[in-house]
Amino acid sequence: MIGKDEVLHVARLARLHLTPEEVEAMSGELSGVLEHVERIAELDLSEVSPTAHVAQITGALRDDEPRPSLPLATALADAPAVSDDGFLVPSPQA
Repeated sequence: MIGKDEVLHVARLARLHLTPEEVEAMSGELSGVLEHVERIAELDLSEVSPTAHVAQITGALRDDEPRPSLPLATALADAPAVSDDGFLVPSPQA
């Protein structure tokens, strides 16, 4: 069972503020998730191919072919700030 301290640690990492009732509930829910993961880890999956999707997906994306784009002046027309033929964005705050 995941304890209160572990729930609070995960909540801090996720920048979540949990009430004492939520901490108690999350303890049980996270423990349940880990139990399921442990059960899955016990399965022999050596014959199962790795996949990105649970279902076979074909034709989901179009071919990547070059095509005309917006003229630079049109793309930058409504920009709040422009620098050297591009969007000017503020530096991230440290």
